[in-house]
Amino acid sequence: MNDEESLRGLPAVHELLDVIREQRPESLPSFTKKACRHVLDEERKRIRSGKSPRKRKALDEAVISRLDAIELHSMERVINATGVVLHTAIGRACLPPPASEAVSRTAEGYCVLQWNRETGRRGHRDEHIEDLLIELTGAEAATVVNNNAGATFLILSALCRGREVVVSRGQLVEIGGAFRIPEVMKQSGAVMREVGCTNRTHLRDYEEAICEETAALLRVHPSNYRIRGFTGEVSLEALVDLGNRTGLPVIDDLGAGSLVDLNHFGLPTEPTVSHSIEVGASLTTSSGDKLIGGPQAGIITGKKELVEKIKRHPLARALRVGKLTLSGLQSTLRLFLEDPEYLIEHHPVYSMLGADSDELEERRKTLLSDLELPPDCEAQPIETDSYVGSGSLPDTPIPSLGVGITAPDVDELARLLRLGAPAVASRVEEGMLKLDVRTVFSEQIPELARLVSLVAGGLWG
Repeated sequence: MNDEESLRGLPAVHELLDVIREQRPESLPSFTKKACRHVLDEERKRIRSGKSPRKRKALDEAVISRLDAIELHSMERVINATGVVLHTAIGRACLPPPASEAVSRTAEGYCVLQWNRETGRRGHRDEHIEDLLIELTGAEAATVVNNNAGATFLILSALCRGREVVVSRGQLVEIGGAFRIPEVMKQSGAVMREVGCTNRTHLRDYEEAICEETAALLRVHPSNYRIRGFTGEVSLEALVDLGNRTGLPVIDDLGAGSLVDLNHFGLPTEPTVSHSIEVGASLTTSSGDKLIGGPQAGIITGKKELVEKIKRHPLARALRVGKLTLSGLQSTLRLFLEDPEYLIEHHPVYSMLGADSDELEERRKTLLSDLELPPDCEAQPIETDSYVGSGSLPDTPIPSLGVGITAPDVDELARLLRLGAPAVASRVEEGMLKLDVRTVFSEQIPELARLVSLVAGGLWG
């Protein structure tokens, strides 16, 4: 049979479609048609290159395989074996089960987003979380926007546009993705007034900078770095006292913004929102998906008069969050009404941070026993360090346990694990692939062992 006869003998798109739709009725019609056309195009190229045409069964299987690839969601699930609890690249916090259930329930249909059921009229979406945040932080009022940078941007735009904001040079941080506090401030229309030096700023530096054009004093918590040695900064208490004496609001950009003292989990203390409010900060901002461990959000708490002004600003609508974020955040915040032991049991972030050595050892033993590696690969128990991540406690390692795998090419092993379904995120250090079990849920251990064994066996088996 010559090439032209072989090409004419190929099934038509609709013929392939009829068979594939019977096998995969749940697939989107557009995806199925795309897969059929792709396989037929590839088959024509094969025939024109001199290769023999494939049998019909092989073509059907090729279409199914292509359909699988097309349907593979780009937001693939990841098994996090890096030991970084709040890993920005793979989604930061894992939502607590109650939050996941709430998001799913809200997503299924309509919900009471901003509908006053008493009057039947339009209400306010902040009502779902404001009272919770007031109870948890002691603030007079609260609102939520899309992320912490958005919260800072909105505050500066609403309260400080065209006027000066005094901030220490040692706090002009880059918050990730090359976004910097000076640039956020510039875009808000506020005028940055830098004081002090990179390593030392004194109260007198703030005092001397205050003038008729000053709108606010800004403190930015340098959560993603540390300056050691000959350093000094003005305490929030001293800054609040200065603000009270001069009639200026103090904005405390906390970044991670914890709602609970991390000492309960054997970690150094990070500033809590309630402490800032208690000390007297006029406004605080914090992230919803860092130490709070909920969906991405920027949380603003503080004095009622200022929060209400912020809510009325036109940018508040542009930066507001939707029903899924509010639903997940509400359920997450409710967990913080309980004690730290309850958090360890019910909140994934604090379950990971609070995992003890016995629990970690049990996971490691299971992983080691479930691995089936080829002769060229070897797995061994290791001690390693976990980290909170996302700029929280950047220089505080958390002793952890894991499994180290040596192989002819650990970089290729790590790469193929990243490309799997689910993907596996690991660390390559000291010539081995490291799997830190702190950030791997117990129920994921068998699946992780299967994926590592499958990839390693395919490479060197």
